[in-house]
Parts: sequence; C-alpha cells; structure tokens
Amino acid sequence: MAIGITSFVLALIGLALGGGGLWLVLLGGSFFYVLAGLAFLATAILLFLRKAAALWLYAIFVLAALGWAIWEVGFDWWQLGPRGGLIILIGLWLLTPWIRRPLGFRSLDGVQYAASPWPLGLPLLVAIIVAGYSMTTDPHDLSGDLPTAVAASAPMGGDVPNGEWHQYGRTPYGQRYSPLDQINVQNVANLQEVWRYQTGDVKRPDDIGETTYQVTPLKVGDTLYLCTPHNLAIALDAVSGKEKWRFDSNSGMNPDRQHQTCRGVTYYHDQAAAAGAPCAERVYLPTSDARLIALDAANGKVCTSFADQGVLHLETGMKYNPAGYYYSTSPPVAVAGKIIVGGAVNDNYSTQEQSGVIRAFDIKTGALVWNWDSGNPDQTTPLPVGQTYTTNSPNSWSVSSVDETLGLIYIPLGNQVPDQLGMGRSANVERFSSSVVALDINTGQLKWVQQFVHHDLWDMDVPAQPVLFDMKKSDGSVVPALVASTKQGDIYVLDRRTGEPLIPFKEIPAPGGAIPEDHTAPTQPISDLTFSPPPLQEKDMWGVSLFDQLACRIAFHRYKYEGRYTPPSLEGSIIYPGNFGTFNWGSVAVDPERQIMFGMPTYLAFTSRLVPRADIPPRGQDQKGSEQGLNRNDGAPYGVFMGPFLGPLGIPCQAPPWGYVAGADLTTGKIAYKHKNGTVHDMTPLPLPFKVGVPGIGGPIVTKGGVAFLGAAVDNYLRAYDVTTGRQLWEARLPAGGQSTPMTYTAGDKQYVLMVAGGHGSVGTKPGDYVIAYRLP
Repeated sequence: MAIGITSFVLALIGLALGGGGLWLVLLGGSFFYVLAGLAFLATAILLFLRKAAALWLYAIFVLAALGWAIWEVGFDWWQLGPRGGLIILIGLWLLTPWIRRPLGFRSLDGVQYAASPWPLGLPLLVAIIVAGYSMTTDPHDLSGDLPTAVAASAPMGGDVPNGEWHQYGRTPYGQRYSPLDQINVQNVANLQEVWRYQTGDVKRPDDIGETTYQVTPLKVGDTLYLCTPHNLAIALDAVSGKEKWRFDSNSGMNPDRQHQTCRGVTYYHDQAAAAGAPCAERVYLPTSDARLIALDAANGKVCTSFADQGVLHLETGMKYNPAGYYYSTSPPVAVAGKIIVGGAVNDNYSTQEQSGVIRAFDIKTGALVWNWDSGNPDQTTPLPVGQTYTTNSPNSWSVSSVDETLGLIYIPLGNQVPDQLGMGRSANVERFSSSVVALDINTGQLKWVQQFVHHDLWDMDVPAQPVLFDMKKSDGSVVPALVASTKQGDIYVLDRRTGEPLIPFKEIPAPGGAIPEDHTAPTQPISDLTFSPPPLQEKDMWGVSLFDQLACRIAFHRYKYEGRYTPPSLEGSIIYPGNFGTFNWGSVAVDPERQIMFGMPTYLAFTSRLVPRADIPPRGQDQKGSEQGLNRNDGAPYGVFMGPFLGPLGIPCQAPPWGYVAGADLTTGKIAYKHKNGTVHDMTPLPLPFKVGVPGIGGPIVTKGGVAFLGAAVDNYLRAYDVTTGRQLWEARLPAGGQSTPMTYTAGDKQYVLMVAGGHGSVGTKPGDYVIAYRLP
C-alpha cells in the first residue's frame, strides 16, 4: 500500500518538475529540473516494480542535487534549504521499513528482509551534514569596524540643545544624530519601557491601502509634538507621556489620496515676540487635503494671524486641482523667517495633476515670498495673479535640509508624472528630475543641481532628506559636505557649496530597449560608495520548495531584465533595486564627529508592466496603489501595473537577505559592515525567529553613546545596534509595525528613546496608534 501511494506521489512530482523544467529550458534556463523530474519518475517506476534499485537511483540523485545546489549557491542555508528540503524528506521516507521491506528479499526459510538503508542513508547523511554546516555560515555577512576617533569639529546645524529634537532630523542638517551618551553600548541592553500613549487615530475600514504612521516627534522644552495619519496634532509631556493638547484638522477622507500619513510637524519660535505671547511658539501641521495650519505650541489653538485665519491653502496657483492628488506628507522647513513647503503629487494617476513647485512663505503672515518651479526655474518672484505653476513638474515629497550660514536649502526632487513614461518631457524636467537642488533661502534662485538618474523611467525619486556634515579631508582641510542616499543604493557625497563630488562617481552604460515612443539614457551615474546589489541571476530565484522556486525561475526568464535600469515594457520588466528602493525616506544617520554613516539598505525586486490605454478597465475596477496594482496614468497612452516580484505563495522570488544594517566611513567611501536585519516573526503564520534579513521602510538614528536605534523592518521590533560593528545589542517587541524613525531626548536627568508604532499599509505591518518611551532603570 505504502509503495503504491509513494510511487504515485513521486510520479506526480516528477511530472510537475519535468514539465516545468522543460518550460524553463525552452526559456534558456537550468536543465536541473528536467533531470530532477526524470529522476523522480524513474524512482517511481522502480518502486512500483518493487526494485531495490529505486534506492540506489535516488541516492545518486541526492548526491547530484547536492552538488548542483552547492555549485549554484555555495553554503547558503536559505538557498540550499528550498533546493534540498523536499529531496531529503522524501529520501528519509524511502528509508522507512514499510518502503524498504517490499524492496528486500525473502530468505530460504521464508523471512522477508528489508533492503539495506546504507546506499541511500549515506548520501542523505552527507546532505544533512552539509545543511547543518551551512546553518553555521553566513556568506552574505560583511564584518568590520567603523573608526571610533573623532575626525573633525562637528557642527550639527541650528541652535538645538543637546537634550532636544527640534526638527525631523533633529537639526536643520538632518543628521539624525544626538550628542547624548547616557544610553551607550555598555548599558543599552537594560532599556525598559517607561510609558505608552495611544493617539486614538487608528486605521479605518474606509482608509486607503497606504495608510501609514511615519511620524518622528519633536521635543522642545518639556513637550513632545507629533502628528497622526489623519492629521491630528498632539502635544505630550516628555516625562510622563500625558496629553497636553490635541488639534483635529478635520482633513476628511478621500479615496483618491495615494498616501494617508504624516511624517512630522514643524516648530518655530518667534524670538521677537514677548515671552508667553499668543503664538510666540508655533507648530505647523501639514494636512492630506493640501493645507498648512499654524497652531499655538502652548495650547494647540489656531494662530489666526497666519494666512487665511491660520490656514494656508497649498492648491493656490495650480492649473489643475483634482482633490486628493496633492498634499504634504512631510514637515516643511522653518528658516530665516520663512516656511518652505514642497508637496506630494500622486504617482501615475493623471497627466493633469498639480505642480511640484517649492514655495517659501512668510512664517508669521503666510504671504508668498518666492516660488521655485522646476518647470519654470528662473521665475522665482511670487507668481502673478492669473499665472499657474507647471503641471506635473518634479516634486519634493520628502524632507529638505538647510545650511543657514551658506544661505542654502537642499531639496530632494522626484520625477514627473507619469513616472514610467518619458515621452514629451521638457528640457527642464530632464534636468531636474531625480536630483538634489540647492536654492537660495532668500530668493529661491537655483545655486546648483546634481542629478542621480537620467531620463528616469523607474520612479527613482531622491526620497531622503540630504544629510549635512563637515568632512575632514586627508590633507586636513574641512569641506562642507552633503550626503544623498538614493533608491538605487548609491550614497553621493557632495560639496554642498557647489554640488561637486567629494566621493567620486562615474557614468556607466545603461540598458536600452524602451518602447518605440520613448528612449533610455545611454549611461547612468553610480557612486564609488554604493550599496547597489549585483544584478539578479536565475540562481537567485527563491521559494520554500522546488516548485515555487521553479515557478520563480520561469517568471524570471519571462520578464525583461538586463540589470539595473531595465526600462519598463509591455511584456513586463524586473526593476531591481525596486520601487521601495535600497534607501527611502528614512535616509541614513550620520555621526558628524566620527564621519561615519549608519543605514538600512533594503533589497526587494519589483516588476513594471506597461498597459495600453485600450486595455485599462473603467474606473472602479482597478487598484491605484503607488507601489502595487494598476496605476492608470489618465491622459497618457499607457498605464502601468507594478508590484513586488513575488512567487506563487506571495513571498519574494529573489532569495534573502532582503534587508541589512550597514555602516560606512564617509571619509574613505568604504563600507565597513553589512549584517542581516530582522526576522520572519511577523511574515509567516507562525512566529518564527529566523533571522533572514527582511525588508523595511523607515530610518535610523545614532548617538554619541555609540548606539544606533532602528525599527523599520517588517517584524515589529525596535532594535539597538553598536554603531562601530553593527551588531545588535537590544530589542523590544512593538505592539504594531515600527515604520517610523525613532528619536531621543532628555527630560530631568534621564535620556529617553521614543518610538512611534503604527504600521505601514504597503508593507502590511500591523496598524496601531502607539507612542512608546524607553529609558534606563
């Protein structure tokens, strides 16, 4: 009975592997699966015929499969497991007495002897030993140490007390560095939760998919200031976490919004106002219905002297104004008596969307001071009545940085909508897309631009706040520097006075083959300091078994893929690094004294398939998510279907690791370490602790105590790392996804670490509304 069922199952496996393997071979892929299918079929036939040769044949197959697996991927457990797991399990089943006994022989006295286990047992033992050894190795790990010596004097930008956090990246320089060291490498393992606050703003049934909680709170004096996904502003006591006040912007709901989030508020102190005067200290709240609201930091009341009764309407001056297509998700910049605002424009919705104009308003009155429109970059004086800004010009949805001494604001720019279609772009769009621009704080005039993607067809916005620090060069000179982290994984280090490189970058040939109406740039830049992954190969395809791995290998060959910058196509292209990027809005953290950076490179391939207009269904029958599903591009000849490159079971087709923590020396441009980050605890039905290195979105901070703090990964933890080595020192379980950037401050004589846990709609982490503080006992 067991023999019959087993031979039948093996025959089915053989047919599935052989048939799929033949398809793979016809696509130009590996022959292994055809041979594996034949081995299973032959073993099934021999079993059915009660031949002991079945065990010998399967033993040869085990050794051959093991040799093939090691040849392809070395001793990488997470790659070997799917290749050999099923094979070994079946081999162990074949060793059971109820399989071996019918394959044995009957003695002259009538006793039935089972077939010997050793012909198959020894190869299985070898395979198990190899599997065990591979679990002790990590071929993807890069170990090393960052320098500990202080390299240079370390201006941090702004006048921020050591124990406070006044801006999104703590200071106008955006370093995400705190000079606090009460919590350090020696004692961070003792951190304990001391209070927990819930905002009450939770994800609603009618929310859009990408409803996310990404805020980094500010700490000024004895108060924390934060916002929530539905645009509540809240003030908390920094010691106890008790609510002081809250303000509801009533921004409403709109299914056409692509993002429902708030990354932070902006704090401003009017030094000329009398102490205690109404609105002498203000909090500016950006909303998802394109408003900027000024609030009294003392009590949360609207400052009616600002703009229109306290409200600045950001849709002013737009030729087209579809509701829900334009809003601000990131905190604007307060500098030199101005508040400077960009805006998020929905990706791939329409060719008639709002402009990506950058505007500076008087921070007290809301009067327009200047505007810089990348589609009309020379006209920075306030737009005359009757004129409109350039439709769909590249926008800045992330956070800007400021050097007030140089009088410059540094703005990361995105792409023109539609992101995947480059036809008809103006010369200005081609010049400014996917770049960092430096503008004069007082006039908005362009000082320099440095572009990181030419003719961007991949939505490779510059997503992160540029980080400013003063670099000490080998000759002893000190140069004001800027660090730009990109979705492609490149880290560009520039002279922030001129935009010229301090770490070299070069142009390399890029793939062609765009659709006939479009073109590609012949070359693309790449930095000498890069976390860009090597190109994918068939052997990098992954799954939990031979079957879904085979499916991913077939899919890999069916998609168009020629490495980084493969253009979108009608048949579908693999985009790697993908739309989430190697780095995203979480940026990197820079220790300006040690001249080092700490970041979280993520590796997750996406696919991009152009859809002709005639094949796009009517509205209401599609998805419009920014990272997944059908993006309509109304008014363009093609929509685009995008999403992560996943296998049949909904897990990535590329092999892990998908996420790391990493450190680099910014003076030498060398990467010191890369370690896998995060587990599959919240990715699988069972809470498994396997540390495979998982994707994440969010950002780190670093401290003078030598500790980096990071949530971000798709398992729900806040972790602490040794900045010097990248080794994990501590972790705390979060009640929801931690896709925000933490911060740290002092209250009384204690240092606190603060984390917001609210989840991320696109990556599927658990939603919540938590603000959690930790300190040493």
